[in-house]
Amino acid sequence: MRAVTTTRALGAVVIALALAGCASRSRAPAPVDTQPRNVANICAIFDEKPHWAQAARAAEQRWGTPQHVKMAIIWRESTFRPNVRPPRFDANGRRIGYASSAYGFPQAIDGTWAWYQRETGNMRAQRSNFADAIDFVGWYMNKTRHMNGVGHYDAFRHYLNYHEGHTGYVRGRWRSNPSLQTWARQVEAQAALYSAQLARCGRTRVADAAGVTGSS
Repeated sequence: MRAVTTTRALGAVVIALALAGCASRSRAPAPVDTQPRNVANICAIFDEKPHWAQAARAAEQRWGTPQHVKMAIIWRESTFRPNVRPPRFDANGRRIGYASSAYGFPQAIDGTWAWYQRETGNMRAQRSNFADAIDFVGWYMNKTRHMNGVGHYDAFRHYLNYHEGHTGYVRGRWRSNPSLQTWARQVEAQAALYSAQLARCGRTRVADAAGVTGSS
């Protein structure tokens, strides 16, 4: 009896270890999202982080929103820092907490992020995950197009909608906010820069691929 019991116990241990090994292999950790070294160059960003390039293309295909505009919005909001929050200061300049619930790559507030999760069904989406963040920006830009008629390539007005919300944009309070208009122009300029960079490095990658194919 003791030998049978021991054998059964050992068998159970072996099965448990095997299952644990399968589970660990099926839950391989995703690449850790950290700030890129060169946030001013979209080609450098994508070369450093190929999984970001894949996520940007996936969001473009899903929502019809151009990569360079989404990336420029994230650049302005967080400079691609995954865990940033907007600080709040008192009258003496001392930090006393956070100005809002905005968080992560997209600086999305809690309510808007929950809206995105409900609509897409991605309840596990995290603002500190780049793939989730850029998909969120694409989703929001698509909302802006349908709700306020802003073309996908209009980075200036997309940022105004992103910052003010769709209703706030329609109310037009941004018209009397020079700082916000400056930020939107910065997004517009960065989007144009990213677009030009993508055009160049895209051609280079195609040429490199053709060279490899031709030499084989």
